[in-house]
Amino acid sequence: MSIYAIGDIHGAADLLDKLLDRLAARGPIERLWFVGDLVNRGPDSAGVIRRVKALGDTAITVLGNHDLSLLSLAVRADAAQRAPDSLKPLLAAADRQPLLDWLRHRPLMHHDADLGWTMVHAGLPPGWPVAEGLARARELEAALRAPDHAAFLGQLFGNTPERWHSGLRGVPRLRFIANALTRLRFVGPNRRLDMDYKKTLAGAPPELTPWFAVPGRVSAGQRIVFGHWSALERVAWPEYNVWGIDTGAAWGGTLSALDLTRPTPELIQVAARD
Repeated sequence: MSIYAIGDIHGAADLLDKLLDRLAARGPIERLWFVGDLVNRGPDSAGVIRRVKALGDTAITVLGNHDLSLLSLAVRADAAQRAPDSLKPLLAAADRQPLLDWLRHRPLMHHDADLGWTMVHAGLPPGWPVAEGLARARELEAALRAPDHAAFLGQLFGNTPERWHSGLRGVPRLRFIANALTRLRFVGPNRRLDMDYKKTLAGAPPELTPWFAVPGRVSAGQRIVFGHWSALERVAWPEYNVWGIDTGAAWGGTLSALDLTRPTPELIQVAARD
């Protein structure tokens, strides 16, 4: 039976249906891993959450930055006015609260030791082994699931602190964790997270390095599948032991799945024009 990781869906429920049909035709499925960003940009964020939620234990979903943004927006009194058009149907849905509660209880990172794969939405700071990433993810998950999560969500977003140290406490500590796991692309001098540059590798300032290519990255011995970075324009980076499967479903590109059970991971893709 196969285990597939599925890239950023961004509200493209029709593409998700096509991809699930394609995968079902290949044979039995044991698990479906979703790298996050189920919502926003596409026309049917509610439909995507409903479909993934209905998969039950077959689905393992980690949160992406757009998922966190939705959760932060939804607790605001003026959510309906501030929401982008792509999220207004979800926020007005009769089952809005069960969908949001389900999303809020998703993990930030997943590791399968038997399979030998780790999943995260964006990446890991170069100084974090997978075990530390999992431990820090649990801290943020606890805050998201706490009774006072609404107050915390209002303070979650921002670009600082840029560098991790064990003395970080409170909201700054949790904000760094969120940025690392759901927003990271590049690392700058002194291993500071760069939250500003979001475009192609070719156009990146010379002082920036993709998180997975930083010399001495301590998680390099683990296979990692991630999303978030459609501008990467390449899926397989076996020289770094990482596979980036956001292939631009939100921008008219493809929705990708990666078969994690093959000796060489196999890519399966669907496009709107298929």
